[in-house]
Amino acid sequence: MVRLLVQWLLSAVALLAVSYLVPGFEVDGLGPALVAVLVIGLLNATVGFFLKIVTFPVSILTLGLFLLVINGLMILLASSIVRGFHVRGFGAAFWGAVVLALLGILIRAIARSA
Repeated sequence: MVRLLVQWLLSAVALLAVSYLVPGFEVDGLGPALVAVLVIGLLNATVGFFLKIVTFPVSILTLGLFLLVINGLMILLASSIVRGFHVRGFGAAFWGAVVLALLGILIRAIARSA
């Protein structure tokens, strides 16, 4: 349970970091970041899961890079739902997904070594 809460908090901090690194990607604070991470997770588990199944052949052809497009779409959809979380266009959502993926890898690597 504690590990899940720490992962949630670290993901929210990563989302805040993305807001500083990616133009057009804005988070108004830790509260909206926590909610946005939950919404993005729920969207990825439902709509994103369906899209990943449907677009599986495209993902194979692009060696998995198309999954970043789907993640960008989920981020863009979440920004239309969560107050205090704004993404201006697909370009910002796509690059936000790229940076979030890289930060996620870094967070998992640090968590495993600790």
